[in-house]
Amino acid sequence: MDAIWTKELFGTDVYHLVGAFIIYSMLGWLVESIYMSICNKKITNRGFGRGPFCPIYGFGAVFGYLILRPLTGQYVKLYFAGAILATVFEFLVGKLMIRVLGSLWWDYNDKPLNYKGIICLESTLAWGCYALIVFGFLNRKIVNTLDLEGDRFGDTAVQRVCIFVLLMAVMDYLYRFYDLYRKRHEKEEAPAESDMEELFVNDGPEELFADEKRKEIGQRVSD
Repeated sequence: MDAIWTKELFGTDVYHLVGAFIIYSMLGWLVESIYMSICNKKITNRGFGRGPFCPIYGFGAVFGYLILRPLTGQYVKLYFAGAILATVFEFLVGKLMIRVLGSLWWDYNDKPLNYKGIICLESTLAWGCYALIVFGFLNRKIVNTLDLEGDRFGDTAVQRVCIFVLLMAVMDYLYRFYDLYRKRHEKEEAPAESDMEELFVNDGPEELFADEKRKEIGQRVSD
C-alpha cells in the first residue's frame, strides 16, 4: 500500500495528489456554497451530493497544477494560460452536465460576452486570478499541511483518512445518481416536468433559476 502512495505521477507522489484533490474539492464546495448562500439569502448547498465535496474543483486544481507547473514564477503567462485552461474545462463540464444531468448549475446569460450561458469573460478573468492564487500561495500551503499532518499523526493515518473521505464521497454520489435514475423511471409516464427539481430540493442548483429558465438554457446548449 505504501508503494502506491509514494509512486510519482508527473513529478508528484500520489499521497500529495490525492490529499490536494480532497482539500481543493472541499474548499471549492465551501467557497461556492458561501457565495451562493449570500446570493440566495439562505443556506445553499452547491454540491451534487449531500456532503461538502465538489470534485470539479479538485480535478480542476490538480490537473491545472500539473499542466501549468512549468510556468511557475512566470505570472503573466500563468495568468493567461490558467484563464484559458479553466474556461475550456468549465465549458466541457457544462456540456457534460447538460447531457448527463439535464441541468446546468450556473447561468452566465446575464453576463456580457457569454457563450450560451456556460462561459463568459468575467469568469475567464477570475479563473486567471485563481491560477495565480493556487500557484503563488495555496498549493504550497496545502503541501505543507499534508506534510505536517503526516509527521504529526503518521502518513498511514492520513492515508486512511483520505481513503475514508473518498469512499464517503463516492457512496454519496452513487446514491444521488441512483436517486436520479429512480425518479426518472417513476415519472416515465407522468406529464413532462423537470426531474432535477425534486432531486435537488434544498441542495442549491434549483435555486439558481426556475424550471422554465433551466429548460431554456438546456435547449440552447443542446442546439
